[in-house]
Amino acid sequence: SGDESPFVTVLSGIGVPAAGDVMNLVVLTAAMSSLNSGLYSTGRILRSMAMAGSAPRFTGVMSRSQVPYGGILLTCAVCVLGVGLNYLVPSKAFEIVLNVASLGIISTWVIIMICHLVFVRRARAGLVERPGFRLPGSPVTEIVTIAFLLAVVGLMWNDEEVGRKTVLLVPVIAVMLVAGWFGVRRRVAHQAGQERPAPRE
Repeated sequence: SGDESPFVTVLSGIGVPAAGDVMNLVVLTAAMSSLNSGLYSTGRILRSMAMAGSAPRFTGVMSRSQVPYGGILLTCAVCVLGVGLNYLVPSKAFEIVLNVASLGIISTWVIIMICHLVFVRRARAGLVERPGFRLPGSPVTEIVTIAFLLAVVGLMWNDEEVGRKTVLLVPVIAVMLVAGWFGVRRRVAHQAGQERPAPRE
C-alpha cells in the first residue's frame, strides 16, 4: 500500500531491529536524490527546448552561474501540484502519481517505436541512411513492444478506482499536445531557419 514501504514491511516482518526507521531514511534519501537529479535534468531539457522554440521563453533563462532557473522554477511548480494532490487525497496521491508517470513512460515508448517503424520504412525506400547498429527483429520487435505496452494500459483500465480515470486522461493529454504543437510550430520553424547554415555560393 501507499502507507508503508515494501522494504519496511519485509524487514519488520523478519524481525530486523529498527528496520522501519533505517529504511525510511534510505527511501527519503533516495527520493531527495531523485528529485535533485530531476530538477537538474528537466531544467536543462526545458532550456534546450526553449532555445529550439518549443518551450516557454522564460524556461531558457540562465543565471550568472549558468543555472537554468526558469526551467527549474517551472519544474518546482509542478512538484507543488503534487503536494496539493497529497493534501486533497492523501490516501490515493501515491497511486495517482504512479499511474500518471506510467502513462507518460508508456506513451513515450509507443511513440519511439512508431517513429522507428517509420524510420525503417523510409530507410528501405532509400530516403534516409540506416546506421550499422540496428534493432534486431525489426519490425516485429516494435510491434511486440507496442502490444506489450498497450496490454499494460489494459491492466490499468481494470483498476476502476484510479487506473481507469488515468487512462481516460489520454484524449485530454493528446488534445493538449496537439494544441501545444500548433501553438509553437511557427516559432520552432523560425528558430530552425535561423540555425540552418546559409547555402554556399
